[in-house]
Amino acid sequence: MALSAIDPRSALVLIDLQKGITSIPGAPFTPAEVIERGTRLATEFRLRGLPVVLVNVKATPPGRTEISLRSGTAAPDWTDLVPELDVQDTDIRVTKQSWGAFYGTSLDLELRRRGVTQIVLGGIATRFGVESTARAAHEHGYHVTVAVDACTDISADGHRASVEGVFPRLGETATTDEILATLP
Repeated sequence: MALSAIDPRSALVLIDLQKGITSIPGAPFTPAEVIERGTRLATEFRLRGLPVVLVNVKATPPGRTEISLRSGTAAPDWTDLVPELDVQDTDIRVTKQSWGAFYGTSLDLELRRRGVTQIVLGGIATRFGVESTARAAHEHGYHVTVAVDACTDISADGHRASVEGVFPRLGETATTDEILATLP
């Protein structure tokens, strides 16, 4: 569904724009393009006094062993958010251990404390962290808007499948420029 409005009680949620993940090639957009668009969104949300949530992934869920960052093979700064985001003291920081940003984190509590009714999503990877977070946000009763050019995947086909097949059923989709033009 196309963008109709941005609630005056919206928050921006950016998923996994961290050094270890943004070093992986993306499609259809490069990580650099996603970072640039996410940074533009974050700047405008901050200027309007709207919450900015920066999510990183630190490890796999406890008990999962098939993929692990605990093995010590990841670079020491793998989980660090990219400097282009210009993290502010007012930003909400969430560290997750699974694909989605809601499960096992304080995200819902942080948003509800601020009266947030809608989340605008971007990040990496479209089919994993972004889609999982969008699904959970929908299940938690938030209005969901995905900035379709502020997220990317390891596969252009995978990105397109989420953008065309999943996100319209969870909420609205728009480009970064459309969202910026609609901000209250």
